[in-house]
Amino acid sequence: MGAAFDEMSLEDGGIRDGYVSLKRWLDTMPADHIALRRSQAELFFRRIGITFAVYGDAEATERLIPFDIIPRVITKPEWQRLEAGLVQRVNALNAFLADVYSRRECLKAGIIPEDLIFRNAGFRPEMDGRPVPHGIYTHIAGIDIVRVDAETFYVLEDNARTPSGVSYMLENREVMMRLFPELFAEHRVAPVENYPDSLLATLRSVAPPSASGDPVCVLLTPGQYNSAFYEHSFLADKLGIELVEGSDLFVRDEVVYMRTTEGPKRVDVIYRRIDDDFLDPLAFRADSVLGVPGLMSAYQAGNVTLANAVGTGIADDKAVYSYMPEIIKFFTGQEPILKNVPTFRCRERDSLAYVMEHLPELVVKEVNGSGGYGMLVGPHATRQQIEEFRRKLKSAPDGFIAQPTLALSTCPTFVASGVAPRHVDLRPFVLSGSDRVRIVPGGLTRVALKEGSLVVNSSQGGGTKDTWVLDA
Repeated sequence: MGAAFDEMSLEDGGIRDGYVSLKRWLDTMPADHIALRRSQAELFFRRIGITFAVYGDAEATERLIPFDIIPRVITKPEWQRLEAGLVQRVNALNAFLADVYSRRECLKAGIIPEDLIFRNAGFRPEMDGRPVPHGIYTHIAGIDIVRVDAETFYVLEDNARTPSGVSYMLENREVMMRLFPELFAEHRVAPVENYPDSLLATLRSVAPPSASGDPVCVLLTPGQYNSAFYEHSFLADKLGIELVEGSDLFVRDEVVYMRTTEGPKRVDVIYRRIDDDFLDPLAFRADSVLGVPGLMSAYQAGNVTLANAVGTGIADDKAVYSYMPEIIKFFTGQEPILKNVPTFRCRERDSLAYVMEHLPELVVKEVNGSGGYGMLVGPHATRQQIEEFRRKLKSAPDGFIAQPTLALSTCPTFVASGVAPRHVDLRPFVLSGSDRVRIVPGGLTRVALKEGSLVVNSSQGGGTKDTWVLDA
């Protein structure tokens, strides 16, 4: 792993485009003043209750995600390149998912091995041959991006099931505008506050043909004990739609209704934040009390849209991810604009042999893992951890991929010792409707607050930043 790319500073000590005014502000701002503003930001987040739960943590079931008040800056040309790549990738993902559940041309062409699909935990045979409204499977996608130099952005992973974090993007911007109006006066920052409008327009655009002229949309949550419940309630409020649990809905004659004080009301679009397994106890897990009995019958009859579609979890699989360059070429006829991180498939003999020999240098991930769990960061791992993963790889190589340890780019971050570089990634949110693809400029920047750490996940001690895309 080489030296990390510094997004603010040049090697000769100069400052990159976009950061000049911010660097001047940092140089003139006393550290105690920055610390005071950070405390004010934390107080704001506590007051509005923006927390997340850490499952299995007995000491603190609810936490604030640490917020860094120094924004990350992306120039307009950089964002335009990113945006084009995101649109291309998500269009390919939707085409791939539609194909997997219908004609399977990509499997017939040998683009991806059949067993990676049919043995995939995310594959849902219930969706085989069942078209979805408007042919769109992943309406809301969170694509994790990392940067390694001035020109290169890699896609680290695709989140096509129920991507989270957009509430933090919106709240981060609100608190920055409250605390640092002088900074916004010096920069032309593209707005993100129109995301709820864009999401609602996307959801309405994918309503089934049987819907009325004013489709009824709801947000389906597992309930208050879910780790992302704050985001569920936040988004429902911002969209002006009902936040419902499974018990608030019922199915009659293959149509979904919501219980209201004025009687049953038909539901056309469900933005669901519940995993496939729990959506319908009649179709999936019989012990689920979170879902709606009969929901799949209404869905398969084309009377309701689920966003995202059932079965999109295939695209979250890290082994499938490794084939995305080929998938993009197959479905778009174009070279990928955004590259994948080079990936070794441990299911392949030669790749496994290389990974076993170079474990201390690589990052090893479970193909179905998420949240920073189930992974080995070789350069930062103990000998015991490396040997444990060696045993796992020997016993079940198909369950893992490996990648080189990237030197993720760094951004200036306010830490206990002052302003220092810390590694970051970016999760832009891509909305696919029947009319067009929408992307608010920026996304959620996650930052590894521990010095030298490459793990940015909030469950692993990471924090967040506001992301500024400059309009000029």
